[in-house]
Amino acid sequence: MKPLSEVLHSWTPPSGATGKNDPLVAVSAHWEDVVGSEVARNASPSRFGDETLTVATRSSAWSHQLSFLAEEILAALRARLPNLHVRALRFRVGRIAGPRPAPPAADAPRRSIGKSSRVAAASSEEALERWRGDVTATRRAKQAAGWKECAGCAALVSPGAAALCIVCEIAREQRRADEVERLLFDAPWLGYAGTAAAVSGLSIEEYESIRARILTRWWELLSRAKTAKRLSSDRRERSIASSYVVLRSKLPPEEIAPATVRNLLGDELHDLIYGMERNETNVE
Repeated sequence: MKPLSEVLHSWTPPSGATGKNDPLVAVSAHWEDVVGSEVARNASPSRFGDETLTVATRSSAWSHQLSFLAEEILAALRARLPNLHVRALRFRVGRIAGPRPAPPAADAPRRSIGKSSRVAAASSEEALERWRGDVTATRRAKQAAGWKECAGCAALVSPGAAALCIVCEIAREQRRADEVERLLFDAPWLGYAGTAAAVSGLSIEEYESIRARILTRWWELLSRAKTAKRLSSDRRERSIASSYVVLRSKLPPEEIAPATVRNLLGDELHDLIYGMERNETNVE
């Protein structure tokens, strides 16, 4: 056995284990750009989990005020980080990331160039009102430059972009994939032609990709049952096995012979599922 010091010395983090893949790091990097410097000094991202971003605030007043702007902040975050999949914001009084800047001296000159040169807001209400004004001004400027509203969520997209923003396009693709997966489970004999007739815009490449993915997922579930040597309490493996055999073989159900089922599932899994089924039938 190697000494612990030698093991630690030779250890390196796995590839991809960087802050770039951490959603909280990504949000924190864009936070000030999204909410503005004044709000960022009084509220900062603290935790991300279950598609919910928890934001630490300076006081309950800040939490209360920011809660009214949650949808606007979410829209801005989604526009900057379309792959983040944040669905909700939660505001809690807590420690703010970074030191709180000292208030400006009473006789400090007031600069008037750029947002960063503004005099600090006197209250959370004033700071949030400024932020709302900045968002409105930016939106109007983009509309004047030819930006258009997304057909799904009304967020602004560039003149040359598609009718949907990236977030809505991803959501539409996910809904379509969910519908295809449902059909592959409920009616796996439809094949591409039958599935495409029910799901508008489905390409053969997309169908085959979803088919391969769901077959892999089903096989993992069936393999776990085989390893455990028992079925789950709801016996869902039986339904999964039936759909798996039809989808994998690409044969109509009436043309699938018992030998085909056994060949695709393997003896152990076949006997676990259908042997138990026969035993239960005999008991009844």
